[in-house]
Amino acid sequence: MPVPPPSSRHPARTSALIAALALSAALSSCSGTSGPPRSDPAPATPPVAPSQTRATPSAVAKVHHAGPALHRTNAWLAAMRQRRIEAQNPLAGRPWGVYGGDGEMAWAPYVRAGGETRELLGKIALAPKAKWFGGWISDAAIADKVRGYIASAQQQAGSADALVQMSVFRMHPWEDEACHRLPTAAESASYRTWIERFASAVGDAHAAIILQPDGPFALCAPHGSHTPSDLIAFAARTLSALPHASVYIDVGAADWPIESQGGVAAATRIAIQDGVRYARGIALNTTHYSSTVDEVQRGADVVRALAAQGIRDKHFVVNTSSNGKGFVFGDYRGPDPDNARVCESQQDPGPCVALGIPPTYDFDDPAWGLPRHTVELAQRYADAFLWIGRPWLYDQKEPFVLSRALTLARVSRW
Repeated sequence: MPVPPPSSRHPARTSALIAALALSAALSSCSGTSGPPRSDPAPATPPVAPSQTRATPSAVAKVHHAGPALHRTNAWLAAMRQRRIEAQNPLAGRPWGVYGGDGEMAWAPYVRAGGETRELLGKIALAPKAKWFGGWISDAAIADKVRGYIASAQQQAGSADALVQMSVFRMHPWEDEACHRLPTAAESASYRTWIERFASAVGDAHAAIILQPDGPFALCAPHGSHTPSDLIAFAARTLSALPHASVYIDVGAADWPIESQGGVAAATRIAIQDGVRYARGIALNTTHYSSTVDEVQRGADVVRALAAQGIRDKHFVVNTSSNGKGFVFGDYRGPDPDNARVCESQQDPGPCVALGIPPTYDFDDPAWGLPRHTVELAQRYADAFLWIGRPWLYDQKEPFVLSRALTLARVSRW
């Protein structure tokens, strides 16, 4: 299959974005990263079925040992809390599907491996995570691709009610090209067709959908145009109309837009322009490495800012695939922050990349080591920590790099 040309992700891209955002009252500069895959073979039924991966352990299992009466009371309270979370959170209370096909670049290496290599790769291959879908899949092919992906993930989970996760990266032009020109009429029509066919294929599946990673580029359209945002809002409205789809609008990360670029106000503006009124909420840190503590704070701040503008009851998800040793994107001094070096150990001072908290909606698990304030904010405003980014791929896109994946897994805290 032909490989699309690489996107500009280095100084030229950053300069173009900074120049474009100088036109915006909210932003004076911008920098970021992207991560679409470049190929998408048809999904295949995996030769080896992994053990089922649940999003969270039973709350009852975490009750502390105490006297019989106290033990029963604590167990009951924990179970009630868990039921309340599952009733309020559309991502909770069901298995999370794991896709096992050729479109997941970590899958085949895992299936072929043995011994320690297989065990390490299992940390990545068996984790429920979002598959990326974008313009490299044609309008004619997108529905079949989505159906095949959903069927595989549900089959692995053993349930048609399993949660599937997808990232929609369909906007064109995007990244620095979006700072210089608007979509043509033909490109806009193609986008709408693609989204409608994507939605028809999702149907009544339980899905978490991340809409347009690297969201801050919506603010750099020439002459302050809202055309890209209007198209993303069309996607948010179309996908959110599905019976079991939870849509999250990408608004950057805790370190993008930073305060000098508009900070929370700019992220809130992205969400509103891109149709968050239709969506479940927002997504953060999709292609950055910012710490979970900072991302939860940014998510809570944006949700509160939306509520202050009359857009209430929104939630957020955080990508934790890449932030086990969280750092600010702009602090990386290597040649390519999109392909930042992997940590050599947990003691590595960094900046470096490490796998973060595994996918979960159990924010209170002591294994994560989160501060109490962060846990409380997450419990109030977040739906889940998800694996949306792919740090085991070169440049977060492709190809799969075995040595990188093994090191990530070997030094992981979890």
